[in-house]
Amino acid sequence: MSKVLVVTSGKGGVGKTTSTAAIGAALAQSGEKVVVVDFDVGLRNLDLVMGAERRVVFDLINVIQGDAKLHQALIRDKRIETLSILPASQTRDKDALTTDGVAKVIAELREKFDWVICDSPAGIERGPAMAMHHADIAIVVTNPEVSSVRDSDRIIGLLDSKTERAMRGERVEKHLLITRYDPARAARGDMLKVEDVLDILSIPLLGIIPESQEVLKASNIGVPVTLNNPETAPARAYQDAVRRLRGETVPMSIPQERRSFVERLFGRRVA
Repeated sequence: MSKVLVVTSGKGGVGKTTSTAAIGAALAQSGEKVVVVDFDVGLRNLDLVMGAERRVVFDLINVIQGDAKLHQALIRDKRIETLSILPASQTRDKDALTTDGVAKVIAELREKFDWVICDSPAGIERGPAMAMHHADIAIVVTNPEVSSVRDSDRIIGLLDSKTERAMRGERVEKHLLITRYDPARAARGDMLKVEDVLDILSIPLLGIIPESQEVLKASNIGVPVTLNNPETAPARAYQDAVRRLRGETVPMSIPQERRSFVERLFGRRVA
């Protein structure tokens, strides 16, 4: 059965689009038919992260308004045959997302794909509400910072009250993805520790993505980090998260601070 997954968070800049691309690519590599949908109307970036910006002809709003058929707007990834993208519009605003139009597009996508992954914009207004409304599953992305965690807590409340499933008295399956985790900063108290985030948000932990320049490099060249360099720490962390999402039992590892040989030898940090 097809699943609609929303990647969401109240705060901007936490890595939703990067995570959407990485998770979508990893799911497609496992043989699933996947489409990633950009709901950030007016500020689209998913096509850039996926390396498809030059191939956009029609977009989500064109389909909603009947200016294009769904198959005309879908862009198939050149690296993975089972991965597609439905881009957002750069020239319209979020008011162009109509309830009936979004419902129709999601229904069509359910018929064509195993996973429909909705990349939500930041905030709690119309765009994010539309992105999460039809979700069966939600990945709540948060940085280990107080403001990000607080905003994520608000999003969890909306998932439990404003979605289609909530209106039917059902639950959206929720998972937590912690991004940009730096063990050294956490040890110094400059950011929250994993257990602190879990205590506040109280939803199952899907994965911990370490802070890494590899994520930025991959985004800048338009390749999901899980494809660009699969052996890097963030790529492996996303791959493990996807395996958990698919129901596999994968041990959770918290990124640890790297220490030099001299530091390990003397058991302390060298000044």
